[in-house]
Amino acid sequence: MKLENKNVVVTGGAMGIGLATTKRLLEEGCKVNVWDINEGAIENAKKGLLKYSDRLFFHKCDVTNKNEVYASAVAAKSEMGKVDIVINNAGFVKGGYLNEVSDDAWEQTINVNLTSLIYTTKAFIDDMYERNEGFFVNISSASSMLGVSEMAVYTATKWAVWGFTESMRFEALTKNKKGVKFSSIHPSYLAKGMFEGAKLNFLGNLIVPLVKSHDVIANAIVNDALKKEKSCIKRPRTVRLAVLFRGILPDKLFQKVIVMLGIHKSMSGWKGRV
Repeated sequence: MKLENKNVVVTGGAMGIGLATTKRLLEEGCKVNVWDINEGAIENAKKGLLKYSDRLFFHKCDVTNKNEVYASAVAAKSEMGKVDIVINNAGFVKGGYLNEVSDDAWEQTINVNLTSLIYTTKAFIDDMYERNEGFFVNISSASSMLGVSEMAVYTATKWAVWGFTESMRFEALTKNKKGVKFSSIHPSYLAKGMFEGAKLNFLGNLIVPLVKSHDVIANAIVNDALKKEKSCIKRPRTVRLAVLFRGILPDKLFQKVIVMLGIHKSMSGWKGRV
């Protein structure tokens, strides 16, 4: 896909992976509609991206509120004419054991990480089907491929995002709308941001090192998902070993590998932002 002059919506676009992706898209010549719930982050992003202000739009939007999503979608279409690409990046994580974290936190995790994708997809997909052209990129996680202690509900939402993305890809295919494409992105732990402090043990970190920066994921979104139209991108690339090992190893041995790499204790040092 050629990105110049494409119109893009990025949820959670004022910080972290979303902001890094927004910067790359602007550098490619896109117009970008940034949605974020954090007003302070929006103001900082406006200042940092001032030179792109003629191609940049901001909306304070709670993506868990379908009315706000649908209203922001109408505004984005009005401002940019149409929407070619949606980056479903908004995310929420609250580490902790299931029985020790409030129901409100688990519900927020589900609503931000999963339910919001349904709203944003519904908000734009009819227009894309009509044109038989468009692209959704959904941020999943390396945890979509295996269970992680102290992150059960987050992990469940990211498994669901992967399944949702693949199901929508096949829905477009069965509707004969091959021009509407879907990709999922599966990052492992990032050194800074939402997952700061989380890591595998020495052996695990050798095989699946921390992602050094948000821009590593932004690069995967822009260059691998959008430009090369890859359907499932994992970072670091060794994350794909989780799928391989699950497929070829007996289940008991696979579970032992998880423990050997320290994945079951990887959230014990978590101190990232919620």
